[in-house]
Amino acid sequence: MRLTLPSASSLALLAALAAAPAFAQSARPDAPGIAVETVASGLTNPWGMAFLPDGKVLVTERPGRLRVVSGGKLSEPLSGVPAVRARGQGGLLDVALDPDFPQNRAIYLSFAEEREGGNGATAVARGVLNADATGLSEVRTIWRQEPAYGGPNHWGSRLVFARDKTLFITTGDRFTEKEKAQDLKETLGKIIRINRDGSIPRDNPFVGRDDARPEIWSYGHRNVQSAALHPQTGQLWTVEHGARGGDEVNIPAAGKNYGWPVITYGVDYSGLKIGEGTQKAGMEQPVFYWDPSIAPSGLAFYTGDAFPAFRDSAFVGALSGRALVRLKLSGGRVTGEERLLTSLGARIRDVRQGPDGFLYLLTDATNGSLLRLRPAR
Repeated sequence: MRLTLPSASSLALLAALAAAPAFAQSARPDAPGIAVETVASGLTNPWGMAFLPDGKVLVTERPGRLRVVSGGKLSEPLSGVPAVRARGQGGLLDVALDPDFPQNRAIYLSFAEEREGGNGATAVARGVLNADATGLSEVRTIWRQEPAYGGPNHWGSRLVFARDKTLFITTGDRFTEKEKAQDLKETLGKIIRINRDGSIPRDNPFVGRDDARPEIWSYGHRNVQSAALHPQTGQLWTVEHGARGGDEVNIPAAGKNYGWPVITYGVDYSGLKIGEGTQKAGMEQPVFYWDPSIAPSGLAFYTGDAFPAFRDSAFVGALSGRALVRLKLSGGRVTGEERLLTSLGARIRDVRQGPDGFLYLLTDATNGSLLRLRPAR
């Protein structure tokens, strides 16, 4: 594992920073002081979750089902969910509540959408959750990734509301189209920012340009499956998959280029070099990266009282890494790493802080679970 720090204007300085000493990894296989409870099981490849004001949890299942977890039980699948392209890594993916959910009961779903000719693309729909949480009404798709391609992988799909109530959407490069992450006329490998009705914020960085899509916030991303707002700064943080190595933590800024596939700290699955190296003028360096890859998914900043020692930390799920990764933070820097729950042997797909101050995880399996972490008694 190696460390990089935020980007600087000098390539010489970037090279020096990239050579910073590596962190010593620590692991707590059984996470002393932490109890792991199963809240619900029997979920088929759960992908995203959102806490309702009454304490119930909305959970997506990749085959295309949205369920409510209440009292440890799973509801029947909710009605009104859009049809999804449930192939490979695609299907029903993230879920987020509208910032004004108590008033409008609106929720947002990201999903792999079937397109003409067997192609597909990431899409986002908005619907209204009925009073008894059994179905959605007024469902409409408010944003579609363009263009669509064949292939089952790299959909991105995390949804995060900014403090100004605009919506960030992460997209993937669709795996076979990685060069498109640098093309501002397409929305593959980008962070997207839209209004809640699907319209484009006037202050987006590429509004008014003929050579760019106005919904693009940042570009040069590979496959972003982790995203959250920093609780103090309100900045969007993301974590994206590298290839063989090069998973990145970024703080995407308006109009910035994060380099994929021109620069990366990973190599191709074949072992061959990708792009031009690890640095290039005009392209941002990650805040932190992993080599080898952990296959990150899910991101939560911890602000609760249940685990005081974990404040000022971010938690990232690891799929191939089969762990919950704690990143120790100081301001906008990562100062250390710790691997937790390695003895579970589980692919951690999502991690969130619950309203009770505990941490909640989704395990990615055909018999997946919603887990809760609390202090051991």
